[in-house]
Amino acid sequence: MTDLRGHLQQHWPAIRERLRAGHYQPSAVRRVRIPKPQGGELALGIPTVQDRLIQQALHQVLSPLLEPAFSASSYGFRPGRSTHQAVSAMRGYIGEGRRWVADIDLAAFFDRVNHDVLMGLLARRIDDPHVLKLVRAYLEAGMMDGGRVSPRRSLAAVAV
Repeated sequence: MTDLRGHLQQHWPAIRERLRAGHYQPSAVRRVRIPKPQGGELALGIPTVQDRLIQQALHQVLSPLLEPAFSASSYGFRPGRSTHQAVSAMRGYIGEGRRWVADIDLAAFFDRVNHDVLMGLLARRIDDPHVLKLVRAYLEAGMMDGGRVSPRRSLAAVAV
């Protein structure tokens, strides 16, 4: 943490200016593969500490704007929601006589989401072009795997 503090003390004015001007370029994320209990691997993109700090700041500002638009029946990766709450809600629905439950795992969603569609949806709620440009830059930041950086692009053919 002291490394980050020293880095930010030295570089924050320039970083802040690039952010304000809309010229900040995120670093490529580092690909890490984690074994899944059922077999196979889960590939994760790990951002630099500096980019993670900026992403967290974006999250804190954007979450209150975007959270109200999400379905009340959605539990994945939502603040204040858990798997246990989802199971409890499902049991309640069964108790009401409902017979169908949808359990959806969006495998590799962030690798496949159409960036143009996503950005269009965000632009409906966010009117700051610098913030939108920064979000797109994070979506398109490269992926470093084995010391090589490859571009990350949305798959336009995937419907969202």
